[in-house]
Amino acid sequence: MVKDMDEKRLQILVSAVNKDAGKLPETMKLESDTVIVNQIIGEDASSQEDLDEELCFGEHKAIILTRHEKGVGRSRNLAFDNADHEIIQFGDDDIVYDSGYADRIVSEFDAHPEADVLLFNVKAQPGRETYWNEDFAKISWKNYGRYPAYAICARRNKLRDSGVRYSLLFGGGAPYMNGEDSLFLHDCLKAGLAVYRTDVAIGHELVGESTWFKGYTEKFFFDRGVLYHFLYGKMAVLLGFRFLFKNRQSMCADMGLFKCFRLLVSGVRHGRTIRE
Repeated sequence: MVKDMDEKRLQILVSAVNKDAGKLPETMKLESDTVIVNQIIGEDASSQEDLDEELCFGEHKAIILTRHEKGVGRSRNLAFDNADHEIIQFGDDDIVYDSGYADRIVSEFDAHPEADVLLFNVKAQPGRETYWNEDFAKISWKNYGRYPAYAICARRNKLRDSGVRYSLLFGGGAPYMNGEDSLFLHDCLKAGLAVYRTDVAIGHELVGESTWFKGYTEKFFFDRGVLYHFLYGKMAVLLGFRFLFKNRQSMCADMGLFKCFRLLVSGVRHGRTIRE
């Protein structure tokens, strides 16, 4: 039986690619209503049509939107446009959630009415760790850039009223590589939303291959420059050099620091010509 409207507090927005979407509530161990956007691309594209479906699992409802357009930004924006709950949570199809996670998310929002956006702990697979929150604290311009989408939960009305949406330029299926989550949180802060981190853990990432990282190629450094333009504006070149210098032994071993820097600067200049 689906819950009444006054009980609909949390809704997870799942971005999936070429999945059997009807099985995701079970494999991801979802404990809340969900909107799943399943993008069918590649060889599988001709076998399915765009389709809107609903199914019930336990006490919850899944809205499943099958689409042939690609791009993670399009997926997340479409899921958000179809959300109608008090709190929304971004998710990916390779995350498995802990028992009781939904109650913990709602409880954390109730305990912190000052927060418009909360960033929860989700354990990444080995080698992809970018963060782990040890406390509850406000996110600032100094530390917003480490968080993936699946860490992000928000009060839907606050996010809607801010006008913040996912960029269509960055991430899987977009013209430029990753960075869409950092840009999203950047825009949340710019819009005046109160963003906090919390040490509450809600799930873990399954082991699998990255959908975007193909090594430290010329495209990697060029795309990083494009991203830095949108994140840092006039400071993009300086902060880009600092990023490369800090990671020169791991990232620049093959091409050398200065070639990588020239590629990044080319990306920054290209970014200045782009209008979303």
